[in-house]
Amino acid sequence: MREIIRSFGKINWSLRILSKRGDGFHELETVFQQISLHDLLTIEPSDTLTLTCSDSSIPVDDTNLIVRAARAIGAPATSIHLDKQIPAGGGLGGGSSNAAATLIALDRMFAMNTSRDRLHEIASSLGSDIPFFLLGGTAYATGRGEILTPLPPVAHVPLVLILPEERVLTKDAFAAVHSYSRRAGIERYQQAIGRDLFSEPELVTNDFEEGVFSRLPQMGRWRQQLLDSGAVWAGMTGSGSTLVGAFASLHSRDAALGEITGVNAVAAETM
Repeated sequence: MREIIRSFGKINWSLRILSKRGDGFHELETVFQQISLHDLLTIEPSDTLTLTCSDSSIPVDDTNLIVRAARAIGAPATSIHLDKQIPAGGGLGGGSSNAAATLIALDRMFAMNTSRDRLHEIASSLGSDIPFFLLGGTAYATGRGEILTPLPPVAHVPLVLILPEERVLTKDAFAAVHSYSRRAGIERYQQAIGRDLFSEPELVTNDFEEGVFSRLPQMGRWRQQLLDSGAVWAGMTGSGSTLVGAFASLHSRDAALGEITGVNAVAAETM
């Protein structure tokens, strides 16, 4: 019995920081979007729980969310191999996606029949955006990012992902935020998606950008390069450092990809 599962990344169409909460977290309003870039998990029954990874820089001990997810769901021991394609620490949610994929795969492999509410509870206890990866698609999120409402799909939008070597620590990104945004509300996002999400620039913003771009000005220049190359929208995902450009067609996306030099860039699309 072997399970091979794709673990998809995400971008944020919008990320608003609303307030600092009493529990030390921040109240967020964000729109998550699943994308085609993915890792692969290969899971097999074993005598002990073990994790290996194609990327030697990724820890494979109990600090890894895959191991923590496997322990949290209480499945029998397995050996898990992670083929890593989503850059770590880039705001694409790779680690969180890996955790959610592990929960789904183990529940299915061992016919555990874990309820949706229980899976959400486990996911939320492991990380704020892990519950989204149980859902996928396009979703509006509040709280720490774990309170989710599905949105109409924004599917098959061609993307260019710029993957800088620079990494932005989430705590540093939050520390650079000196004012809070007002909530836009789910109704505005529903209406915008029904018309054209990118027609309302004030909705597709990221409150981390100002602080990150101030410290790493090249990030802002790469964002502008995406726009200059024909992107209908470009922005940073999560707390960075990945930059995303959305294009009207595969042709315009591929042409833009060929123009980007000096930094790693890959093609993807929304799902």
